[in-house]
Amino acid sequence: MSELNVGVIGCGNISTTYFELASLFKGYQFKACADLNHANAEASAATYGLTAMSVDDLLASQDIDVIVNLTIPDSHNEISTRILEAGKHVYSEKPLALNTDEARALAALAQQKGLSVGCAPDTFFGGTHQLARKLVDDGAIGTITSGTCHVMSHGMEDWHPNPDFFFQPGAGPVLDLGPYYIAALVNLIGPVKRVGALTSMAEKERMILNGDRHGEMVPVDTPTTIHALLEFHTGATVTLSASWDVWSHEHNNIELYGTEGTLYVPDPNFFAGDLRIARKNSDTESVAPIDHPFDVINEAKDDEKRANYRGAGLADMAMAIHDKRDFRCSIDRAAHALDVMMSILESGETGQFVTINTACTRPDALGADAAMSLLRDKPVSVV
Repeated sequence: MSELNVGVIGCGNISTTYFELASLFKGYQFKACADLNHANAEASAATYGLTAMSVDDLLASQDIDVIVNLTIPDSHNEISTRILEAGKHVYSEKPLALNTDEARALAALAQQKGLSVGCAPDTFFGGTHQLARKLVDDGAIGTITSGTCHVMSHGMEDWHPNPDFFFQPGAGPVLDLGPYYIAALVNLIGPVKRVGALTSMAEKERMILNGDRHGEMVPVDTPTTIHALLEFHTGATVTLSASWDVWSHEHNNIELYGTEGTLYVPDPNFFAGDLRIARKNSDTESVAPIDHPFDVINEAKDDEKRANYRGAGLADMAMAIHDKRDFRCSIDRAAHALDVMMSILESGETGQFVTINTACTRPDALGADAAMSLLRDKPVSVV
């Protein structure tokens, strides 16, 4: 198959991950990049052998098939809309948009234009998460009846030099980190039926604790602690706690409770981790990993070694466009995740349960062979 030519709008921190990992995947190749600060685009172009363009020129380019939207969250809808209007497919960083009306408009425009829209995260493609999916599908813990999710820390101002947007509408711990958890839960359980939540914020201002702006205060205009209850169409109920007001905790990232046992799923922000299971009337034990390419430790940075295959969702979308099939990071799943997250925030404001109005299906499982079909070569471990 001929590969799709890809451009990028937004050459910030996350763009380096996409550029550095692109050579792993089939189906697409990066050709150009743009940023409102043209110097950023020129720096990325020089580093990765791309053409630096203005945003308008990239949108107008006849050589570009797909544009990856890596702008800040409150620009996602505007830029994705412009990309579709320019006749190009879109792959966006999360969240898809800032409200469900924007998501519906994007879906309608894409359908009208005959174009595809995909959206991160793709970390649930990881070998560990696909092994968890296989165990669920095989009935290893019976029927999932309930569960818990915890994603809690003290906040982005501890490490990010410009954390302002994290504390504004469109971000916060639910919209920034929630997509990983919602995607993982939809992969394992399916779509959500309704939600209820309590939300709060510990501080109205945060002090930046690193970089050139150390000591500067930034305003907080979105909840920073959220305790939510998710009811799934299967009947399962899961508690989700997301907070940037916690100094320390000992909760597991995801625990799923079934009629035949418990599954302990690692952090869905990453592709791999220690998957554990406690079967009925037995002790907890680690599950032996399967031979899955997205479980291979391929990256060593800052004394940390991990499996990192961000861009796999873009590869799956590129191959799906060619094969005329569904892809796993589809707009209906991204819109559903957004609906769940926005409904959590709405419930926190109103004190009422909120019914989810969007629908989606569980994505197809991604076994080892399907994952290899997205790669140019078998990954090499750095361990």
